[in-house]
Amino acid sequence: MEKAPLLSFFSYFCMQKIKNSNETTMNILELSEQEIVRRQCLQELKEMGINPYPAAEFPTNAFSVDIKKAFDADEEKREVVIAGRMMSRRIMGKASFMELQDSRGRIQVYISRDDICPGDDKDLYNKVFKKLLDIGDFVGVKGFVFRTQTGEVSVHAQELTLLSKSLKPLPIVKYKDGVAYDKFDDPELRARQRYVDLVVNEGVKDTFLKRATVLKTMRNFFDEHGYTEVETPTLQSIAGGASARPFITHFNALNIDMYMRIATELYLKRLIVGGFEGVYEIGKNFRNEGMDKFHNPEFTCMELYVQYKDYNWMMRFTEQLLETICRAVNNGATEVKNGENVISFKAPFRRLPILEAIKEKTGFDLSDKTEDEIRHIAVDELKLEGIDASFGKGKLIDEIFGEFCEGTFIQPTFITDYPVEMSPLTKMHRSKPGLTERFELMVNGKELANAYSELNDPIDQEERFKEQMKLADKGDDEAMIIDQDFLRALQYGMPPTSGIGIGIDRLCMLMTGKEFIQEVLLFPQMKPEAKLPQSSVKEWAALGVAEDWVYVLRKAGFNLISDLKDEKAQGLQQKLLEINKKYKLGYEKPALEDIQKWIDGANG
Repeated sequence: MEKAPLLSFFSYFCMQKIKNSNETTMNILELSEQEIVRRQCLQELKEMGINPYPAAEFPTNAFSVDIKKAFDADEEKREVVIAGRMMSRRIMGKASFMELQDSRGRIQVYISRDDICPGDDKDLYNKVFKKLLDIGDFVGVKGFVFRTQTGEVSVHAQELTLLSKSLKPLPIVKYKDGVAYDKFDDPELRARQRYVDLVVNEGVKDTFLKRATVLKTMRNFFDEHGYTEVETPTLQSIAGGASARPFITHFNALNIDMYMRIATELYLKRLIVGGFEGVYEIGKNFRNEGMDKFHNPEFTCMELYVQYKDYNWMMRFTEQLLETICRAVNNGATEVKNGENVISFKAPFRRLPILEAIKEKTGFDLSDKTEDEIRHIAVDELKLEGIDASFGKGKLIDEIFGEFCEGTFIQPTFITDYPVEMSPLTKMHRSKPGLTERFELMVNGKELANAYSELNDPIDQEERFKEQMKLADKGDDEAMIIDQDFLRALQYGMPPTSGIGIGIDRLCMLMTGKEFIQEVLLFPQMKPEAKLPQSSVKEWAALGVAEDWVYVLRKAGFNLISDLKDEKAQGLQQKLLEINKKYKLGYEKPALEDIQKWIDGANG
């Protein structure tokens, strides 16, 4: 669609410097053609006395999906007030259609020139709606509901209000001959610009609404059982409660290093000591480890601790919890499709001791084996790589299970009775020497939950911590550190307790059928965004290039001084003058001898 001439816009705007978030300046030529035109429209709206970002409340009374669902052709005209983004527009002389997207869906809006401009002044339709509004702008509409001749429930606009002007064009998908163009489907770009992903890709918002349902259902389930949600410190002086590499930060006020928490366990147990029946926390943990399709260094975890319970009770409780969540998220269904697998969360789940699982999958019985014997099996028989002297018995068993067993358990399976070397915070098994009362829940080939009959013997706990410190001395940077205050709390007495931790991000992947953890995180951790290499204004100035012409050079595609090496002075001058003319910059023509000096400098 033709926009108004650029002259008045550039006379006001093009010479301006726009401050960005780094407090440096950006020239208008660094914008795309569409961004420049949108800023032109912004300026013209202001000159017409229209505030493109009004502060006043715009009270709505209906949503798109509800309007469609409740429409009754026999009722009197239903007056509605709606607001949202304009996602498409079809202009047909004195009347037009646009598609409005609100927080719940989309609806068609019919706009007649004479309805929104009842007087002699038709600028709101002829100029504002037809020329100065763009796809992505937020607008408010007052009107009534009707059905078009083609049968589509729509809103007939009687008033139109601009609520927010969009300065960047949305990547709207277009279809031609059944082929989609301009799709916003690059996984990294979708995660980096989630705000765009949510607007243009159907189903994305639904994933995060389901995530909210997971959390709400979990909280309700715990609350109905009488357990209390609490908050514990994120900054901790000791990285305890799990075996993981922590993030380290510095607390200036106390002049000490502190850790971002890797688990909430030890603080929650302190609250059980203090007399709570059951406590839970849903919060962020931080582990300074790898990133992949299943792991994010910042992740959400739920931990629950309940007095007078054991791991057998916790298995039954977990089955009920997950079945309840699955039904809430998936409209009553207990099955969820994940890739090629259909996962059933219908209780009960299978129970299988870890050493039996290893024997079942590898043929090796590790019961009663020493650390050296297990290392021999791992390295020489099973050909595991990456095993070194820092690996204790527990870590060796964990590596074997992770390599040969974990990925094979598709349906929910409780892997139980871990060796004591793998479980420094777990109570010894009541009938199986050398084992502990611990389970991990495996679903779709990955761990979803970890739970114990919690160790409450302070003397035994101190000995376990000391064994962990020996592993640290051998070079294991994931070994636990002794938490003396936690030991002191245990010495006051902790009742028999069962606890569980569930990875919320992984649970949401399962409940929504997503393959990558980044798909269930609104803003996952990303590598720093790659930036186009550019020579600085100061470096260009050393060649004698004025700052204004630096931006013209960049617009012409010369981002680095070295890009000029093979240019001819006359050809380069022509390219620069074309941009000067196109954008009506009014810059003084650079002399050929000056341009030749730039080129010589680039080759020097």
